[in-house]
Amino acid sequence: MSLYALAHFAVLAFGSLFVIVDPIATVPAFLAMTPSDTPAQRIRTARLACVVVAAVLLIFALAGNLIFRFLGITMPAFQIAASIVLLIVALDMLRAQRSRVQETSEETTAGAEKTDIAITPLAVPMLAGPGAISTAIVLQSQAVGVAQSVVLCVCIVGVALASYVIFRISARGAQWLSSIATKVLTRIMGLLLAAVAIQFMINGLKGVWVNWQQP
Repeated sequence: MSLYALAHFAVLAFGSLFVIVDPIATVPAFLAMTPSDTPAQRIRTARLACVVVAAVLLIFALAGNLIFRFLGITMPAFQIAASIVLLIVALDMLRAQRSRVQETSEETTAGAEKTDIAITPLAVPMLAGPGAISTAIVLQSQAVGVAQSVVLCVCIVGVALASYVIFRISARGAQWLSSIATKVLTRIMGLLLAAVAIQFMINGLKGVWVNWQQP
């Protein structure tokens, strides 16, 4: 496999996962759920949350096909379903809103009342929600050979590390984070995510067509 193909898949995997995990948009909820925590406590919470995110996405990426075979779900069907979920999230992002697919107001409120919000609701479902899990599974289905599967795993860990860096920077209150800049960035990422969702849907429809053509 050429280095170009690996690089292309790496950019697709990292970009898709980072956009759907969307740690930047999660920062306000993270700060709201840890109002009385010190910066050190927030950093510990972020570290645990990002480890959980990496573990969850890796498990689903590697075991997704086994789960599908057990449930009798075809990959084209899952790609189409995943594209719908991602498109819903993308449309909310284009309106500079945090999608209820990623977290609800009830989950954010409940998180503020918990002593430890790292695993839930921060890691799951705010970061590693249905959209992120679906993206990881679909990307693994598109991986060609062991090399691209390894690249996907590296990208998942990379997204988790990037999320941790963002949370660590914001742990002191995120004075650097302009609300206007956040909204602009969210809309740009939403547009990119919409394109990824449409591509997933096209791939799924192609798979359905191929299955229909087979005798």
